[in-house]
Amino acid sequence: MEIPPVVIDRLPLYTRALSTLEEEGRDVVSSQELGTLLGVTPAQIRKDLSYFGRFGKQGRGYNVRKLLDELHHILGLDRQWRMAVIGVGKLGLAILGYEGFGPQGFRIVEAFDADPKRIGQRIENLTIRAANDLEKTLLKNPVDVGIVAVPAGIAQNVIDTLVKCGVRAILSYAPIPARVPPGVYLKRIEPVLALQSMAYYLKNSPRSTAAAARS
Repeated sequence: MEIPPVVIDRLPLYTRALSTLEEEGRDVVSSQELGTLLGVTPAQIRKDLSYFGRFGKQGRGYNVRKLLDELHHILGLDRQWRMAVIGVGKLGLAILGYEGFGPQGFRIVEAFDADPKRIGQRIENLTIRAANDLEKTLLKNPVDVGIVAVPAGIAQNVIDTLVKCGVRAILSYAPIPARVPPGVYLKRIEPVLALQSMAYYLKNSPRSTAAAARS
């Protein structure tokens, strides 16, 4: 059975909510409570979970710890995933310094950059390698995820190299519609595009319209 991508995208939201409930000492949660926390209908939660099996009992809700363990297993968060960051500019440095990856099973093990001034630097217990060594290094020490934080002009080449090295999951911050072969999952993150679409709603909100009328 093929699972809709939107369902997969919601599962991490469920795990985050369940983790928060567990930290608060909760043992059981109903689909109604979980839905209220996430802005999702209880029926949607039950339907999403039904793709993977039966969880909880009618009238009793879900055991928080058990459901959290099940979702970790479904998502593959019950193991460690090795990651490489390509591009150690301001964005890359922020990614290297982010402490939220480790607790979720993601570990940055390699970092690459083309700037001679950065190559050889030690950052977050990693030595930045030359971008030219990307293929040689990853063929010898494979990673599961590649994080691409390079300029648009070279992003496709970097992604092609990652694919050649067997990387099956790529998170790209480059503002290009990159191409990957079947079997490789590419996720694009483009904050500027998100802001541009938000600007439409800001422009057409009642407050903005009223302000324009006064000016």
